[in-house]
Amino acid sequence: MILPGSKPPTRPLELPELTIRAVITGMVIGALLTPCNVYSGLKIGWTFNMSVAAGLIGLAFWSSARRFFPSPSLGLYENNINQTAASAAASITSSGLAAPIPALALLTGQTLAYPVLAIWLGVVSLLGVVVAAGLRNQLLLRENLPFPSGVVTAETMRQIHAGGPEAGKRVRLLSIFAALSAALKFLTAKFSIGPIAPPLKATITGTAAGGGGTSVSAMNLGFALDPSVLMIGFGAIAGVRISASVLIGSTVAWAVLAPIALSNGWVTPGPNDGNVAWFKDLIEWLLWPGATLMVTASLTSFAISMVRMILRRRERGAEHTAEQAKPSMSRFLLVGFLITMVLSVTAQAMLFDIGVVEGTIAVLLSFVLAIVAARVAGETAITPVGALGKITQLTFGVIAPGNITANLMTANVTGGAAGQCADLMHDLRTGQIIGATPGFQIIAQLFGVLTGALVAAITYILLIPDPQAQLVTAEWPAPAVATWKAVAEVLSQGLNAMPTGVLPAIAIGFVLGFSLALIDGLVSSSVTRFLPSASALGFGFVIPAWIAISLFIGAVGAAFLYWKLPGWAENRVVVIAAGLIVGESLAGVVTAAASILW
Repeated sequence: MILPGSKPPTRPLELPELTIRAVITGMVIGALLTPCNVYSGLKIGWTFNMSVAAGLIGLAFWSSARRFFPSPSLGLYENNINQTAASAAASITSSGLAAPIPALALLTGQTLAYPVLAIWLGVVSLLGVVVAAGLRNQLLLRENLPFPSGVVTAETMRQIHAGGPEAGKRVRLLSIFAALSAALKFLTAKFSIGPIAPPLKATITGTAAGGGGTSVSAMNLGFALDPSVLMIGFGAIAGVRISASVLIGSTVAWAVLAPIALSNGWVTPGPNDGNVAWFKDLIEWLLWPGATLMVTASLTSFAISMVRMILRRRERGAEHTAEQAKPSMSRFLLVGFLITMVLSVTAQAMLFDIGVVEGTIAVLLSFVLAIVAARVAGETAITPVGALGKITQLTFGVIAPGNITANLMTANVTGGAAGQCADLMHDLRTGQIIGATPGFQIIAQLFGVLTGALVAAITYILLIPDPQAQLVTAEWPAPAVATWKAVAEVLSQGLNAMPTGVLPAIAIGFVLGFSLALIDGLVSSSVTRFLPSASALGFGFVIPAWIAISLFIGAVGAAFLYWKLPGWAENRVVVIAAGLIVGESLAGVVTAAASILW
């Protein structure tokens, strides 16, 4: 970390930086990695930071290319341009593909054609790029916020460009596990191998069976082992606390609440087949307490982090705070913001019939919330896209009550701006540490946004040609979609949107989410690591139980390696996990495309 007042390193003039090769490499790698985040975002609502993976792949490609034709190796500063463009492309998922856009399709039936979808993704992302460009001096030079993901990327880039065999070993490891993961995905798809459950059954009595009993199997409730290794990879990255919290939440939801809902007749059971999961039947009830847990916990954590920031800035002195209160915006950036605002308001009006006044409010609110997102990401490495989107949803629940489209798509502007802003700020932190040129990185980010918008749009259409039939199912749980959909329904329809018997569960979820997030924000990390995460508990409600089991397996396996082989695991566990995620994601996209084309 650069100490306040210290001078960051500068790039030696003889070393190339913004080259055509670096930009094209970033765009190509971004095009390969973007489908991974679209796939995992729709699958489990999580995405992966692709900066380190892009840096490893870029260096490996150009190092290998030297064997076949004369070319200089990819330098540190060129590779930084590569990872900036690639990570910008991969982070395009935050522009709505994993939440508001599918939720809109579920609630209204409106879908977007490929050109329109690509343009929308690009437009909402551009606002975040402009905000980040204006915030760089304030957050990185004056306030020196850590931006932990940017620091990790910078240190990794330094290591792999320092010479030696370590970079090659990491790339080979990533490639091997990606190939194994992809092969397993192709095999399970070809032979239609799904989750395998133990032959356990129970009898539920109550109104669901007319006063008699109905047989429920472990598979009906989703307790099975999934051949997917994508979730194992995510579990290894998420860690034991988060994965265990997800498993606890899933167990409470599917082993306790689901049978209660069935026995009381609040949910009609699915086909009387012990080999069929009743996910789609039960999720319409369970998503309400789960979404309440996640939303309440996210907003509470967000509020606590804001209070902490305000208190810290006050401690630095009133004069210092006043100096830092306004982000630095040059005339060029002001013009850029006005252009992106016009584009966004126009897109909202033309595509979703959102009024000019409402669209302008959405952009201005998104501008403010993108600044908030950058600050939170700078201190915690977590970008609260979901929580910030909910703030916009609540705001437009008042401004435009009953308008589901305005509720979702104005919040979409907030999510896209926040996600892209935080991604660029992490990359600018990486560049600051190694002495890169910020303006060059902003240019690379723009090329990455262009790539991501074009690739993500076609990926989404290939994967989900029929959102209403495919999403919020056992195959595509789409938990973020379910959450955004639930909030929009309540804000537009009131309590009538809720299923029978769910209000007590919602109340418990609200109290639990608020209490756990409050404790998490007020006590030391040495205590919170033994407490469940409220957001992760809620996440367990809206995914099949077999996903929670796989996440936990991955987390425990990684923890065992860190315990037994700490030195080896430090440099390799995340790389292996990334390989599992990238391999299965790409194979899933290819499988979906093949099923449509052939």
